[in-house]
Amino acid sequence: MTLSSEPGVYAFSAVLMGSPILLKLFEHNEPLARNVFRLIKHQENLFTVNRAQSEVMAINHAAGLHPVVVSSPVYQLIKRASEVSRMSGSCFNFTIGPLVKRWKIGFQGNTVPSHSELQALLALTDPRQVILDDTQCSVFLQRRGMEIDLGAIAKGYIADVVRDYLHQQQISDALINLGGNVQTLGHPAEQRWGIGLKQPFAEPEALIGAINVTHKSVVTSGVYERYFERDGRRYHHILDPRTGFPLDNELLSVTVISDDSIDGDIWTTLLYGLGVEKSLDTLRANPHIEAIFVTRDRQVICSSQRQYGFTLFDNQYQLTDSIV
Repeated sequence: MTLSSEPGVYAFSAVLMGSPILLKLFEHNEPLARNVFRLIKHQENLFTVNRAQSEVMAINHAAGLHPVVVSSPVYQLIKRASEVSRMSGSCFNFTIGPLVKRWKIGFQGNTVPSHSELQALLALTDPRQVILDDTQCSVFLQRRGMEIDLGAIAKGYIADVVRDYLHQQQISDALINLGGNVQTLGHPAEQRWGIGLKQPFAEPEALIGAINVTHKSVVTSGVYERYFERDGRRYHHILDPRTGFPLDNELLSVTVISDDSIDGDIWTTLLYGLGVEKSLDTLRANPHIEAIFVTRDRQVICSSQRQYGFTLFDNQYQLTDSIV
């Protein structure tokens, strides 16, 4: 635990889910911080695919063999992921596990799969081949070799679980950062929380600007987070489930501002797949979701600023407001 540079703010940290986790409180309450980190660890153990034993891995091990009964929280998250994956044109796909496992981007992966290899793996990534039974809370992957991966949604879910726990503990003002997923409660000293928007492919402290929010989640996904370079080309971790290759468009990062962090997880993936123009059209029909796009030509495009404020720090970037 360290006292933050902000007066009266106490910062608690741990490494969980492969990321540094930060909790900010306005009281020196180490028992509460320990309970929060214990809660995150418990949730991680339910959803991870990075260790042999978890409820999700039990489902994957039984692919093509039999359904697996899981706990209600795991089942409900899988059901939500399934619904989003089945949406027309969705770039969110919770059955993308075989592709993620092959590329290993961010986990010492540095080779590009052949076209034939990708085609074989794509055949195992059809979300319609996941059978859910609401009565039994069971999940069945119909083909051997299928693997679900909740990495694109679990952090958001866990951030919301932490927020709800803090509310139960009568905490009105706090911030939890799960490494790309920031969930805020209340505000510091009657002001908005300031969340940094990172400059792609720069030092960690290099910021394009600050997103100012109260009672909101801020989730950013970017191509600079995990990638490798080969033969002069950069391969990042945001895969296109239609091709098996990393998504290739004008975007370097997408940030979603929403009430719930799980929505931030879902919408960063959906919007990344759509690109800027289609995303702006989609956001007009979804006013509860707001977004900030950073493009390869150094534009920062804000969908609107009804639920947040944005301050540009780096004049190498051009700020563009789009009324949505």
